[in-house]
Amino acid sequence: MPDIPENPFLDTLITRQRAEPCTMVIFGATGDLTNRKLIPALYNLAASSDLPTQFKVVGFARREKSDEEFRKELEEGNKKFSRQGHSNELWGSFAQSIHYHRSEFTDAAGYAELKNVLDKFDAERGTPANRLFYLATAPEFFSVVLEQLAAAGLNEPPAGKWARVVCEKPFGTDLASAQRLNKIVGEVFHERDTYRIDHYLGKETAQNLMVLRFANEIFEPLWNSRYIDNVQITCAENLGMEGGRGGYYDTSGALRDMVQSHLFQLLSLVAMEPPTDLSADSIRDEKVKVIRSLRHLTSPEDVAANVVRAQYTAGVVDGVERPGYRQEDRINPQSNTESYVALRLKIDTWRWQGVPFYMRVGKQLPKKATEISLQFKQPPQNLFKTNEVQGGQNALVIRIQPDEGISLRMISKQPGVMLRMQPVKMDFHYNTSFGKASPEAYERLLLDAMAGDATLFARNDEVEHAWRYIDIVENAWHGAGKQPPMCEYPAGSWGPREADELLSADGRSWRRI
Repeated sequence: MPDIPENPFLDTLITRQRAEPCTMVIFGATGDLTNRKLIPALYNLAASSDLPTQFKVVGFARREKSDEEFRKELEEGNKKFSRQGHSNELWGSFAQSIHYHRSEFTDAAGYAELKNVLDKFDAERGTPANRLFYLATAPEFFSVVLEQLAAAGLNEPPAGKWARVVCEKPFGTDLASAQRLNKIVGEVFHERDTYRIDHYLGKETAQNLMVLRFANEIFEPLWNSRYIDNVQITCAENLGMEGGRGGYYDTSGALRDMVQSHLFQLLSLVAMEPPTDLSADSIRDEKVKVIRSLRHLTSPEDVAANVVRAQYTAGVVDGVERPGYRQEDRINPQSNTESYVALRLKIDTWRWQGVPFYMRVGKQLPKKATEISLQFKQPPQNLFKTNEVQGGQNALVIRIQPDEGISLRMISKQPGVMLRMQPVKMDFHYNTSFGKASPEAYERLLLDAMAGDATLFARNDEVEHAWRYIDIVENAWHGAGKQPPMCEYPAGSWGPREADELLSADGRSWRRI
């Protein structure tokens, strides 16, 4: 049998998931994120035997409760939200690692006591443990928690161990606030120990993008302006402001809530150049180059020509009547916040020169779906007039959610004596191909944070370059002078007429989902 040469890329992939023993402290532990996502993710990692040994969780929050009360509340959430169901036996074992610590975020004594708790755990283990601090609080508490961690010395790990911080989005509300927050984080934790989380990158199909591109010879040679006509990224939601979300959303909007983070992350994975290796910084170097290469919009008129913003009006979604955006709970009746945005972007690189990237994201659309579609150019000599076949353009579609998978659309002859053509799909589904459900995004991301792999987390410069682009659009919308219009679309439709015109002006149309 021939010798297999050493492959550092393969070694990186093999070692990436070895999470180290640690104690995880969740700030804001009584919130929805902990109940719905974090604890079910940790429970499922325990069910798969992926949690490191001697693992502990400490919930840090302001409400008064005991360890047992905290565990009981989390158990009820786990029964609802665990991907693999709920086992009383497994939960009984897993719950013994969960503890509760009551303190105000601003109380220095609470952090001093937290340090005593962590030191006590280390004494019980007989060895110091690594520490993972998870900021699941509202963003306005990030700086408070970070400063208190530093004052208590909790950012300095025991000898030979590490201390890391995970920050939930949104990481800032504009460039200036993101820079301030980066400065505060940088004064408390090294950049290598800072993990800015975006759960979209934990989804299986998003992770598979690099494998699809760089491990398959048939795709990478076609991944450029010579063969690709346009790229479309869609993130559709069939919900509105349920669950009291209106108060937050009306201060943010679709552009800042989704485009700056989730969609720019997907864009960078689609458009990036091959990294020199699979290390976190090599991959993130290439992602940052994409965001830096976005052609900036230079005036409000330029923004109006390339960006459409809209709010939904009353309509019907899934057979249910829905109110308009301005009639939703906790929404200002005169709100000027967009629930939908569509963009035409250009990336000024050799690979993508002349290829438009279209993005759209919106609330109260007909279905929930996130996908990336690469539309290929027509053959140079169209013998069969495939342009006359409805939906006949070749397309590679990467479905991020809910039905994760990849499909390739091509033209085929229908059976029979007549020459009739129709589009057909080669379809790959994760669940059916591998016989098991994909892990939840937070499972992968928490495991990576424990393993010290920052590949799927945003770096400080990546965040700031994204905000630079978003700020230009926001300033055109809300600054002095003539502002681009706020369009409308009925709930249950695919968005405003102006978003269709954005593509039709280029002789293109949105892919039908």
